[in-house]
Amino acid sequence: MTGSFLQDPPVSPQVRALYDEDLADGGYVWNVSRLWAHQPDTLKRLFELMSQAFTRSGLNFRQRGILVSAAASALGDSYCSLAWGAKLSKASDAAVAAGVLNGSDTGLTGQERAMAAWARKIAKDPNATTPADIEVLRDSGLDDGQIFAITAFVALRLAFSTINDALGAQPDAQLVQSLPREVREAVTYGRPVAT
Repeated sequence: MTGSFLQDPPVSPQVRALYDEDLADGGYVWNVSRLWAHQPDTLKRLFELMSQAFTRSGLNFRQRGILVSAAASALGDSYCSLAWGAKLSKASDAAVAAGVLNGSDTGLTGQERAMAAWARKIAKDPNATTPADIEVLRDSGLDDGQIFAITAFVALRLAFSTINDALGAQPDAQLVQSLPREVREAVTYGRPVAT
């Protein structure tokens, strides 16, 4: 198995560049990169769009990790939960990352709790949001421009996760082995780790 339901595409210069970036960063090619190697330009543009949406929020990397981890865990996406749980662990600590992944939100500020709850609502049922949800975000100190920015960012992240999940992307064994125990134990859902 290739780590997804699809076979690896032929290696083109664009695919090689995608794989080389993974090799330089972590020493192996991620399963999600093998999947997106079918359309590396789409992946690049999607990441650019996500970055543009988040940058407008003016928030920091830890807050970005909270949004992604909360949305991915609510969606049941093990791959992004593990990958971003690792990033959030480095931006804060393993207990905070595990708390976001399991929904307890241990160690978060009031604003971060509001953001995590919002990301989960977007992932679970965006039609169930209400003006009261927006007021909670405003009361936490976010303005309407920031609320729009984090909503667009989370929605784009969910599109990325949905493609990965629908096509069977499995978390990499190397990724999981590198994680703090708390993060590994918090992710009990989604696709199993690739062997």
